[in-house]
Amino acid sequence: MIHSLKKAWPVSVMCELLKVPRSSYYAVSTRPARVAAAPALLKAVREIHGESRASYGSRRMAQALQQRGHAIGRYRARSLMREAQLAVARRRTHRYRKTDGEALVAPNLLERRFEPSSINQVWAGDITYVRTLQGWSYLAIVMDLYSRRIVGWAFAQLPDTVLVIRALQQAREHRRPPPGLMFHSDQGCQYTSAHFVNELKANGIIQSMSRKGNCWDNAPVERFFRSLKSEWIDDKGYPDHAYAERDIGAYIDDFYNYRRIHSAADGLPPARCEAALF
Repeated sequence: MIHSLKKAWPVSVMCELLKVPRSSYYAVSTRPARVAAAPALLKAVREIHGESRASYGSRRMAQALQQRGHAIGRYRARSLMREAQLAVARRRTHRYRKTDGEALVAPNLLERRFEPSSINQVWAGDITYVRTLQGWSYLAIVMDLYSRRIVGWAFAQLPDTVLVIRALQQAREHRRPPPGLMFHSDQGCQYTSAHFVNELKANGIIQSMSRKGNCWDNAPVERFFRSLKSEWIDDKGYPDHAYAERDIGAYIDDFYNYRRIHSAADGLPPARCEAALF
């Protein structure tokens, strides 16, 4: 209004009548008009949003755009997401209940030292459950704590010792770790079973366990499961076990290991973090 009438009335008079500080009027009138984002940039934002299943907030969106060659900061990324009418999906998380039983409990050798100096020094594992219309499925993983890469995983309809041994065997086959590797887990019955303990000993792997009931002693793995369930898995679960295994496999072997930006890996996907070592 003031701008349209300033030829007829002094700005100072109109500001006084409207009780608007003159400094505010001049600040607004001299502010450059916002330029709409280039279509190619908005397209990149939408692609990243889709690839991450709407899980990236402004910080990771900015990092992903930077890796595509765009000089974008966090707040600009937030504005772009608003312009593209994109929102972060917040899914419910669940907790997996452990079973009790006779246990061969190892000491907590890791003691929350989650940043080894290289790969194949410390692995960590755990189990979580996945909802399907056919009933529960269970996922066991093995993570390399250096890069947070998932180096082995197994999927089944029973959360037994066989499941965690399959995940460990896959990790060993893929990585061929040297003697002295440490494996850390909680005190779940699968990891304290004689079968699993003997599997570790037979392969020269040192066992470490969290203190009882202390999830923070295995925080990186807990965070992985939280990300999987909050970013990828729909609250309604999956139609069947086979579909769940395929989709979770795609998350681990494609998106998480090779494309998902990870704050603990200097903003790189785990595989790229490891590649930087060599």
